[in-house]
Amino acid sequence: MAEFDLVVAGGEVITASDRARCDVGVKDGRITALAEGLTGAARTIDAAGLWVLPGGVDSHVHIAQPSGPGITMADDFASATAAAACGGNTTVMPFALQERGHGLRETVEAYHAKAKGNCRIDVSFHLIISDATPAVLGQELPALVKAGYTSFKVFMTYDDLVLDDRSLLEVMDVARRERALVMVHAEGYDSLKFMTERLEAEGKTAPYWHGPSRPDVIEREATHRAVSHAQLVGTPLMVVHVSSRAAMEQIQWAKAQGLPVFAETCPQYLTLTADDLRGLEMDMTGAKYVCSPPPRTTDDQAAIWAGIEQGVFTTFSSDHAPFRYDDVEGKLNPKARTSFRWVPNGLPGIETRLPIFFSEGVSKGRISPEQFVALTATNHARMYGLYPKKGTIAVGADADLTLWDPHRRETIRQEILHHGADYTPWEGFAVTGWPVVTIARGEVVAEAGRLTGTPGHGTHLARGVSSALRAGA
Repeated sequence: MAEFDLVVAGGEVITASDRARCDVGVKDGRITALAEGLTGAARTIDAAGLWVLPGGVDSHVHIAQPSGPGITMADDFASATAAAACGGNTTVMPFALQERGHGLRETVEAYHAKAKGNCRIDVSFHLIISDATPAVLGQELPALVKAGYTSFKVFMTYDDLVLDDRSLLEVMDVARRERALVMVHAEGYDSLKFMTERLEAEGKTAPYWHGPSRPDVIEREATHRAVSHAQLVGTPLMVVHVSSRAAMEQIQWAKAQGLPVFAETCPQYLTLTADDLRGLEMDMTGAKYVCSPPPRTTDDQAAIWAGIEQGVFTTFSSDHAPFRYDDVEGKLNPKARTSFRWVPNGLPGIETRLPIFFSEGVSKGRISPEQFVALTATNHARMYGLYPKKGTIAVGADADLTLWDPHRRETIRQEILHHGADYTPWEGFAVTGWPVVTIARGEVVAEAGRLTGTPGHGTHLARGVSSALRAGA
């Protein structure tokens, strides 16, 4: 019997803390050896000239999620995990969204049914709390945390998801008591409604006006309020998809006070701007770029980059929320043609997150390879209770590896992607650095842009306590 099922030989192994040129030996889906000259493998992959990185962990993705009457999300679990694998990811963390009037347990069971047998890489569900009833807060949520669903997201906007301040405080208090991590979408509901209605009354209804309907002051105010709530309750907080200098400064303030406040940002806030929503002569093509918070200014991009370099941000996620553009159940649904408020919010990005960030960050000298690994894999695993099983290359860890060509030049094009959307916001975007092999728990699931694994290889992961809580925060 072979000593190893797989050896990845001759590559430069890079983790969040160090690097070494060595082979990686894999047995039964786990890393069992890191050394030079490993032999006795059933299969050997020559990684000479490549970097061997921990597989990407994308901790903020939306898959097969209800999106309103007549609207259908573009990705199911089969297509989303296929795209993720081809983009160098080995774990994704989708949301199980509780619709109002439904319990949390039935919500989780429904998402497991959608995912079962369809995932090419591992998944782990966050919860979305939209209906904070006494039964949810007192029974279902504590039980689910104990079962390994140790993070949940709350919304400060959207008609069907928004929680009022009292409900936010009550959810945060459950998190404090049960040792779970709260994630927050920080945009103020009433402010957005006011701005949307004012713009519509002025006849400003094209997709471009989505951005002015939710300016950075709305994100800033909600971020400050969320931080204040978390401070009052005494629980850590993750502010997701931070898009602006104004919101980031609230997080910097919180960190300066020693508060356990963490932040995430995404590719759209480094590479897209409000001008992209103009489309062609303010037409409907701007709908391709509608997401929330919206892309902002080049000044905001510079601020976010500075925050990444200075350690303000803990994770870099895709916020993958894919809809088809040319589709009556997508961006061009009939109501969307009447006002920007009806354009489905979200962009496809699960496959392009890593190449864009590597190219703009590592290839352009803004961050080190080690920082790239931390921001795209290791910190996600730590924050969400998966480390050291995920997010690193170490003996005993799952054999989740991405072989990376740091010099390969590629142009992002819809025709080479594997997601369910019919477009990419980064069409024609040139990158340097590309994933060439993705290995998930010892199985090669993508190679040279082709899927090689099986849909049922991925499994659901129960999680432990976030590092934000283990550190005594």
